[in-house]
Amino acid sequence: MRLARISTPEGAVHAVADGADWAVVEDVFARPLVRTGERRPQSTTVLLSPVEPRVVLGMSHNSGPADRARPPQAFMKSARTVVGPGDVVHVDPRRGEVRIEGELTLVVRTVCRDVMPDQLADVVLGWTIGNDVTAVDQVLLDPLFTQAKNGDGFTPIGPWIETDLDPHDLSIEVVVDGVRAASSSTAGLAWDAIEAFCYVTAHMTLGPGDVLMTGAPGTSATVRPGATTAISIDGLGTLVGSVD
Repeated sequence: MRLARISTPEGAVHAVADGADWAVVEDVFARPLVRTGERRPQSTTVLLSPVEPRVVLGMSHNSGPADRARPPQAFMKSARTVVGPGDVVHVDPRRGEVRIEGELTLVVRTVCRDVMPDQLADVVLGWTIGNDVTAVDQVLLDPLFTQAKNGDGFTPIGPWIETDLDPHDLSIEVVVDGVRAASSSTAGLAWDAIEAFCYVTAHMTLGPGDVLMTGAPGTSATVRPGATTAISIDGLGTLVGSVD
């Protein structure tokens, strides 16, 4: 099932894909979904970030098998950095090199803590594409990543959420200005998406709409103002954006 947050004249609403349309729902986190009867054609509908999280988490040192020798660790990003498909990443040249990072991103459905792997179906809404933009020259200056991870527009997510997806071996491709800059698979993560989620919920409570970017297994690329970007993940489509 494909879920989205869409723009309408009355404001942002959540919807489920139904043929060529988006069918608006009352509460995207409810089970079962209740449709309002309103429909919007997919061909002309503007997609927004699929959720508005209160908590945005990313996994540190989770880019390859060697990182398995280190304990898992997560960092937080400001929810104000979240933007949607087609939106802009703002680069401050004073902060040095900026890289985009294509990552499989988990979306939480309900309040949860201390999640076990067999509980995922109950607490996870689905999966989307995340772009964990990073000002890499700031990383060594700030071990908490506040300076590196929180520029304006530094967390594009979208274009929608897929509820039925196996996260273990999905190809990820990063394209900058029409040229493939990086490609890999979620199979390359040191800590897979489920392990990462169980880890973070052991330390904090998450709730509806919160997101966890699960790590970039070699799926990053340097960008500069004027660039166009596209991050594709199997089963999720493509998250496009630009840099200024």
